[in-house]
Amino acid sequence: MRPKIDAVFIDLGNTMRILVKDEAHQSNARQKIADLVGSQESPEALCQRIDERYKIYRKWAFETWIEAPESELWTRWLLPDYPAEKLTPIATELTYQFRQSMGKRILQRDAKEVVFELDKRGYRLGIISNVITTQEIPDWLEADGLSQYFKSVVLSSAFGRRKPDPEIYWEAARRIGVPPEKCVYVGDNPSRDVVGTRNAGFGMVILLMDPEDVEKDPPTGENKPDVIIHEFKQLLDIFPGI
Repeated sequence: MRPKIDAVFIDLGNTMRILVKDEAHQSNARQKIADLVGSQESPEALCQRIDERYKIYRKWAFETWIEAPESELWTRWLLPDYPAEKLTPIATELTYQFRQSMGKRILQRDAKEVVFELDKRGYRLGIISNVITTQEIPDWLEADGLSQYFKSVVLSSAFGRRKPDPEIYWEAARRIGVPPEKCVYVGDNPSRDVVGTRNAGFGMVILLMDPEDVEKDPPTGENKPDVIIHEFKQLLDIFPGI
């Protein structure tokens, strides 16, 4: 028997949004990064160096469950060879452009309709996401007309702790005013999302995964969720209403 769920928290990357490669978009972002910092090298060479350093940062973040503030991300990790006083005021914009240099992020098919319907059915909605940007997500939610539907948005970039640290889940539940045992988390990563959700005492965890990935490497043991879905709209089959 499934627990009574009052709040649905959703992950962003590869869950509610997907990354799509667009070379013109990415090239434009690389040029903006070079312009912002006043680079004397080509945007491609600069961003390749940033990408390599970002991998080192991500390894550290995965191991420590810490998300560095954007100013520290750039002054300590990504461009320590540039003056900190130059990078700090533009760190938020640099992070935004760095993420654009990876590609465009678009909503999953039916995502808006699912959000509208879950809200209509009486569920409180929130977002919990590991992300290096503080401004991109609020701006996107506002631009897409989704801000009013998410009562609790907890980003590791602002909170300072990353999934699977249970602290980020507890903070999200606290902000939305629902006890953890009445919350569900919808993610995509078995090792990070399932373990973190369980340790936080959430009532349920759901993974959105491609059928091929499930067949090839099915989540087992502590990484096994309560439910696996293959399309975002399947959430409406699981949560008929409060």
